[in-house]
Amino acid sequence: MTSAAKAVSETHRLADHSANWRMLMLAAMALVVGTGGAFGAWILLRLIAIATNLLWFGRLSAQPASITDTAIGLWIVAIPFIGSLIVGLMARYGSDKIRGHGIPEAIETILYGESRLSLKVAFLKPLSSAVSIGSGGPFGAEGPIIMTGGAIGSLFAQCFHLSAAERKTLLVAGAAAGMTAIFGTPLAAILLAIEVLLFEWKPRSFVPVVVGVVVAFAWRPWLIGSGAMFPFVALTPSGL
Repeated sequence: MTSAAKAVSETHRLADHSANWRMLMLAAMALVVGTGGAFGAWILLRLIAIATNLLWFGRLSAQPASITDTAIGLWIVAIPFIGSLIVGLMARYGSDKIRGHGIPEAIETILYGESRLSLKVAFLKPLSSAVSIGSGGPFGAEGPIIMTGGAIGSLFAQCFHLSAAERKTLLVAGAAAGMTAIFGTPLAAILLAIEVLLFEWKPRSFVPVVVGVVVAFAWRPWLIGSGAMFPFVALTPSGL
């Protein structure tokens, strides 16, 4: 390879890691996506609380509740079955994208679907996840919020003329923002986004994701609270 060809190759390599106006544009768009991810997390938690209260206590409330406080007797066996039946019907007649944990489906959308998610997924995923978790399913909010936040980012990106790589960036920004709002773990959300969803370490995608995460983290105290989702209570040994 001649020196001129090497120089051109090096220029292209460095350009792939450089910041340009489109990266700044995506960072600005991530402000909206981060806000959407935070509100998506708030909606998901409220839906889980509503499903839990409705199925286990027969009341309509969005306040957090523990199923260990229920007193429904033998119905405790039937409620998880009812919840799984409802979710199965949603997947059968709604969208098969709501099946599964959420992270594998997000990866599949990025790799094979050009980072395009539908409005139906954005609506059905949090709803089906709330029914599944609220009815006692052995699941958590991580996968659902990644899929829900990703759908918000993807839908927003589809409103503009963006490339598949740019749609992926906003999809991942929404997913990481939602995870940050749910768990209050911005660094973990960024690392998960890079390792599992982005498949790259470049400013063009890294910076918008960080912006979305920071925005969601700023919204969290107002929407969900500033405390840890799973607080650790220190136990004092008896007799001391």
